[in-house]
Amino acid sequence: MNKKKLAPDFKIPSSSNDEFQLKKNKGRFLVIYFYPKDNTPGCTSEAKDFSKLYKEFKKLDCEIAGISKDNIESHKKFIDKYKIPFQLLSDEKMVVLKKYGVWGEKSMYGKKFMGIKRTTVLINPKGQILKIWNNVKVTDHAKEVLNFLKEVI
Repeated sequence: MNKKKLAPDFKIPSSSNDEFQLKKNKGRFLVIYFYPKDNTPGCTSEAKDFSKLYKEFKKLDCEIAGISKDNIESHKKFIDKYKIPFQLLSDEKMVVLKKYGVWGEKSMYGKKFMGIKRTTVLINPKGQILKIWNNVKVTDHAKEVLNFLKEVI
């Protein structure tokens, strides 16, 4: 039997006015999705898609959290604007982004730059990584994560 890798622990500011610590969220499933920037087209679509399915995730005892480099103020405006029902976490110092390997070289229109690679991580109630989706395409991604979760429960 292959041993599941423990998700690296972290503690960063949350839009719910306190700090989010991974190890304090054991006991339920957790979807962490890393996204480049608040209020950009792809990130807005992704947040809206996870928001639409949030109640279904909750029925499966699964919490959702989004992480980007944006500050808490930006996250709160984003949440208010799109009625996002889950917390967004701020990793301005890029500690978590680097721990999870989602900060790296990207390319757009032939230009290379450093940024957040859109990635989703599903963590089980024991704090182990169940699945990682790399280079996520936003369309139907939230549904894909939900369907995978239903399969493994």
